[in-house]
Amino acid sequence: MSLLSVRDAAQVYTTRRGLFGGRVDVRAVDGVSFDVAPGQTLGIVGESGCGKSTTGRLALGLERPSEGSVTFDGQAMPAPGTADWRAMRAKMQLVFQDPLGAMDRRLTIARQIEEPLEIHGIGDKAERAARVAALLVDVGLRADHGLRHPHELSGGQRQRAVLARALATNPSLLVCDEPVSALDVSIQAQVVNMLTDLQAARGIAMVFISHDLKVVRQVSHQVAVMYLGRIVEQGDPDALFADPAHPYTRALVSAIPVPGPRRLERIVLAGDPPNPADRPTGCAFHPRCPVAIARCRTDTPALRHSPCGRMVACHLVDTETRIAA
Repeated sequence: MSLLSVRDAAQVYTTRRGLFGGRVDVRAVDGVSFDVAPGQTLGIVGESGCGKSTTGRLALGLERPSEGSVTFDGQAMPAPGTADWRAMRAKMQLVFQDPLGAMDRRLTIARQIEEPLEIHGIGDKAERAARVAALLVDVGLRADHGLRHPHELSGGQRQRAVLARALATNPSLLVCDEPVSALDVSIQAQVVNMLTDLQAARGIAMVFISHDLKVVRQVSHQVAVMYLGRIVEQGDPDALFADPAHPYTRALVSAIPVPGPRRLERIVLAGDPPNPADRPTGCAFHPRCPVAIARCRTDTPALRHSPCGRMVACHLVDTETRIAA
């Protein structure tokens, strides 16, 4: 059974084209569907602006989808700000990209870890203090770290403190939005290993959002590749990285630094991702795709099962229903 289920979710923002221009709809997320099982991790990768973070906010119920649905533990996501939503939010937490920006510089680390317990009415003062002390140990910090302020900790220590705060209410789901991108490589490895250990010990499900494909491959049980608000390929990380099917995925994988001779020739994509407010017709990737055909410019490919065992949205990939080029 899925803990988190997202079905055909879309998020549309209305903006203005120029200072005096008319209103235009921007589809930041466009028909995304996925499931996350208890104790499993879905990695979401893609270029900046592809809709990864907005998808994470939809999964947490921080925003209501303009279209589609989000269910958590079999229940529809309540409207943000309601009592039901606050109760559900205790079971799901966000791990931020910038730990210093995510913390109040005026409060001690222990006080900030205690806050979620106080907000959700968990335990008395003594029980909360004991819980904070245990959480500090769980994330590899010492008790005296709880007496310090955020600026007195290193970047890695601050990220551990942010994780301790996220774990305070014993959530079933963590949405990690670029949780290690601001850290040194050696510290990244420590934090990633800690996340996987905590997941194994607590059975936590995770949505891990990152542009770092090597990290995503290490932590994920499933990987979804996003481009301009849509999932273009999804499946087992080892298979996806070993033999990417979608041309966009091939370009991403070819850019991963590897020692020794490359198995895939480096693919350099021309241009920048299209403006979501001016989405291309057909496949959104076709203006940058090195193998695009005429059909790619007119028909939007659906995300379908392919013989490679993954879901792929590409007219040039054979599927069970045999899409003709």
